[in-house]
Amino acid sequence: MPVSFLSNEQRESYGRYTGAPSLDDLARYFHLDDSDLALIAQKRGEHNRLGFAVQLCTVRYLGTFLEDPLTVPTQVLHTLAKQLRIAIIPDAHLYSASRQRLQHAAEIQTHYGYVEITERQIGFHLTRWLYAICWTGTDRPTVLFERAVTWLVTHKVLLPGSSTLERYIARLRSRVEERLWLALGRGISSEQQGRLESLLLVPLGSRSSPLDQLRKGPVMVSSRSLVIALMRLHSVRELGIRLPAAARIPATRVAALARFAGAAKVSAILRLPNPRRLATLVAFVHCLEASAQDDGLEVLEVLLRELFGDAIKADKKSRLRTLKGSRSGGGNAGQRLPDVAGHQFAGWRSAHPIVREDST
Repeated sequence: MPVSFLSNEQRESYGRYTGAPSLDDLARYFHLDDSDLALIAQKRGEHNRLGFAVQLCTVRYLGTFLEDPLTVPTQVLHTLAKQLRIAIIPDAHLYSASRQRLQHAAEIQTHYGYVEITERQIGFHLTRWLYAICWTGTDRPTVLFERAVTWLVTHKVLLPGSSTLERYIARLRSRVEERLWLALGRGISSEQQGRLESLLLVPLGSRSSPLDQLRKGPVMVSSRSLVIALMRLHSVRELGIRLPAAARIPATRVAALARFAGAAKVSAILRLPNPRRLATLVAFVHCLEASAQDDGLEVLEVLLRELFGDAIKADKKSRLRTLKGSRSGGGNAGQRLPDVAGHQFAGWRSAHPIVREDST
């Protein structure tokens, strides 16, 4: 992964105002409470009090001190001046060239508990937090960079240089990636590794590798497609790839490697370092087994639905033919029914002699 992953726009906006803060940000970061006002009141001169307030709220909002403290949006100056009950004086820019701004920055850092990222405890907590995010997720480096900046501002840690934070995140991601590759390759025998490597070799007289053939699922529903899907599932299961349970590898990381193997060219996979190539193939085969089984079951389900649907249609047609035949012979059937009823009534009357014919 390249160390420099930030764009020029992101690099220029790092630790700087990119526009006027929103009303919510003004209320959250640029509000001066009683303790702030008491500390600011100790400063001599309106320009010193305004400059101190600007530096205090800037480090709260951006997480760093500006080289020129007063290069802030106009809304920030008006908000702070209104709270300090002073007018924005025309010579306020003199504060930026004075040594007083450096003393104020050191005082703010000490009084409000701002620390450097080089402190041992800070580096340990930040590394552990980011490491967990990298291990369980697949966030891009730029997203990790933004989350790290938010963490630093929240925990009152002064922002380092953008290139320093870039290199730090790049090294951390590399450590996580290497751990993932080693965990996936652990437990794979040399025989299994040879079978996985053979998936990338194109046989003589063929234009596609076994990996390309395994990528292709069924595209139509037929008995031939079902046989091919079952053979594909059998080929995957023959590789005997099982992830080590003790490693507790997140499913999202395995799925990300499998997606790369399913979309990348075989030549690109061959150029990968050995640990990464092996881990990519292991993840692909592991995820492919479930998808190949689902493809086979889906084809089988459609075939059975069509088969039973044809049987139901044939049964309905047979029943319709039977009903038509019974309707066409309806006269004979009507003459037989009274005879049967008469015989039954005669048998009942012989069994009950007390009933007379003239009785009502």
